Amino acid sequence: MGVMTEIKVPDIGDFKSVDVIEVLVKAGDTVAAEQSLITVESDKATMEIPSSAAGVVRELRVKTGDKVAEGTVIMVVEATDAAAPGPAPAVSAPVAAPVAAPVAAPPTPAPAPALMVSSAPATATPGTSARMTEAPTLPSGPAQPGSPQSAASLPHASPSVRKFARELGVDLTAVTGSGPKGRIVQEDVQAFVKSALAGGGRPAAPVAGEGSGLSLLPWPKVDFARFGPVDVQPLSRIKKISGANLARNWVMIPHVTSNDEADVTDLEAFRVELNRENAKAGPKLTMLAFIIKACVAALRRYPEFNASLDGDSLVYKRYFNIGFAADTPNGLVVPVIRDADRKGIFEIAQETTTLSARAREGKLAAADMQGGTFSISSLGGIGGTSFTPIINAPEVAILGVSRSAMKPQWDGSAFQPRLMLPLSLSYDHRVIDGAAGARFNAFLVQVLGDMRRTLL
Repeated sequence: MGVMTEIKVPDIGDFKSVDVIEVLVKAGDTVAAEQSLITVESDKATMEIPSSAAGVVRELRVKTGDKVAEGTVIMVVEATDAAAPGPAPAVSAPVAAPVAAPVAAPPTPAPAPALMVSSAPATATPGTSARMTEAPTLPSGPAQPGSPQSAASLPHASPSVRKFARELGVDLTAVTGSGPKGRIVQEDVQAFVKSALAGGGRPAAPVAGEGSGLSLLPWPKVDFARFGPVDVQPLSRIKKISGANLARNWVMIPHVTSNDEADVTDLEAFRVELNRENAKAGPKLTMLAFIIKACVAALRRYPEFNASLDGDSLVYKRYFNIGFAADTPNGLVVPVIRDADRKGIFEIAQETTTLSARAREGKLAAADMQGGTFSISSLGGIGGTSFTPIINAPEVAILGVSRSAMKPQWDGSAFQPRLMLPLSLSYDHRVIDGAAGARFNAFLVQVLGDMRRTLL
């Protein structure tokens, strides 16, 4: 019998304890020195714990979900030779929580909705790209620690990529790596998910107890005509494009929505007065023009909202191109007001009016909808009190605006009727923390309450 060595958790920095989120070996596996044994996770980082000795795993003393600290015994290894084990290696540097690079929208999306899957074999139909019929299906889920998977067959990927894959429910054994020596990088996982969603890929039944694998049920196939008269209409081209983009953005971006209300009583009175004074001389001012200007002030104060993810980097833009959702008979489009920081209220109002008219007529050029850094979706003319707008990738935030209403507000001595405007800010939680989202909304409320703040 060889020398038995206890493999312990080395110095993990300032953390008192961390969670075991992945066990990479099992009893009976042969491990090499410096080979990763488990992956642990703190609040902000993941790290791999390597083996301090080579040998055969005889006893595994941790499992997924356990908490470990410095000195905790992970497993017992029987040395394969008589050499004494060396000192415990330093743990690899923590890896920051992963970020996903936005995936560029395809120029011509597939006609079927991105999340529509079917249990029937895919067949090519007129207007359906061949790529749809060749999209891969997702596997049933990663092998459990007790499964007969050898250490050599473990996916070659960093802890951050494995964590990213777990969050999306992807089995890395089914992903082909494009990095050096077949290493799986974040872009490989994104491409795998995008291919599965776009092609309607469907996994087999998930492994019991596993919460991964994008285990989507087959899309229900119903003969609606059995229950009454139906009228089948093809989706418009705009809805095909926007539907695929929205499905991708909702799945790939961890959305958080922060709601607030702005007192726009004085601003509305100012808007009405300006429209009265310039009834013949200029364009009609809408609340949207003021909101765009207020958003520019907030983006200047909090530049991370005017950024985009690019791999592991955050691109801060020094220009302010504000997109606004325009409702058209054929669906939703998002024209962009370029360099909104350099334009006045009347100029912005004129441009939004012009772009909205061109959108309704179907005359928007592709350039009119490109280059946005932040978007606004306004339902103020329709109604509602709040909603969750979906972020328009590669942007990291979007502001939803609902219908303003008179509400009683306490002024310190009595309730006064004030016109309150509901704001719903959705942001990418990989880039923006909850506190930053609340601060952005609070500042926006201040600016809309007193537009003189845009001069500061």
